[in-house]
Amino acid sequence: MKELALHILDIMENSIRANANKIRVSLVEDSRFNQFILTIQDNGKGMEKEVLARVRDPFFTSQKKKVGMGIPLLEQLASMCGGKLDIISRPGEGTTIRATFQKDHIDLPPLGNLPETLMVLFASHPEVEIEYEHVKDNCSWSFNTKKMSQELGLQGPQDIFPVLQGIKEWIQYHENQIQEGE
Repeated sequence: MKELALHILDIMENSIRANANKIRVSLVEDSRFNQFILTIQDNGKGMEKEVLARVRDPFFTSQKKKVGMGIPLLEQLASMCGGKLDIISRPGEGTTIRATFQKDHIDLPPLGNLPETLMVLFASHPEVEIEYEHVKDNCSWSFNTKKMSQELGLQGPQDIFPVLQGIKEWIQYHENQIQEGE
């Protein structure tokens, strides 16, 4: 995958297939320690020990498709970029995936179009609460789709679509601000 946003999309879709109704995405860029940390945490059904032991195998999947490349590709990318992938999962409690990368590594792909990724998930799964936080050194910003929907008076998908472009632009503005260190 050519950008991190695609990895985030894939893992979040896995969370939704695991019946998560809340997903927390955290990006931490720490120049002092030269780290980029991606954490995705859900409250889905979690994984049994047997599944957790095999989830890193690209030829294993618990879905109907023949292979499950998302986690193995993210693990390979983290390893290539001087980091690692950790997975914690408990049946009935959910799963946390944490990928660390060397921030200045030449193989670390760009973040990509994260606002578009988040909006696709929000629009296609309005019942899922998405909590997002991005921290870069001393700057941070966050949002929560459930709180945002309440504040905007959005009742369902029919209300979301007319405001998606504005929400996407709002996310892009904040992502630009954090990249500029403001």
